[in-house]
Amino acid sequence: QDVEPGQLRLLEVDERLVLPTNTLVRVLVTASDVLHSWAVPSLGVKCDAIPGRLNQIWLSINREGVFYGQCSELCGANHSFMPIVVEAVSPRIFLTDYVKKFLS
Repeated sequence: QDVEPGQLRLLEVDERLVLPTNTLVRVLVTASDVLHSWAVPSLGVKCDAIPGRLNQIWLSINREGVFYGQCSELCGANHSFMPIVVEAVSPRIFLTDYVKKFLS
């Protein structure tokens, strides 16, 4: 697919991780194939994803916005660019737009 206007090449994903701001969120990280390292530097987060293990990190995002990261391990062939996008929205938008989508 082509990059649409406003998207960043090699950093955009099909499904963004949408999280509420000013809320303590627990993120569970694992892998199904090889070692990965889930890293979003602008949030100060890096966590290893290991097959057969479950790691956790806690996040509290203070402002709305879009935060970009990448897998920071050399995980194998065709894994060189594994982008991560975290979109932080207000708790109200999170509940009305995103939680309702999963409940219906």
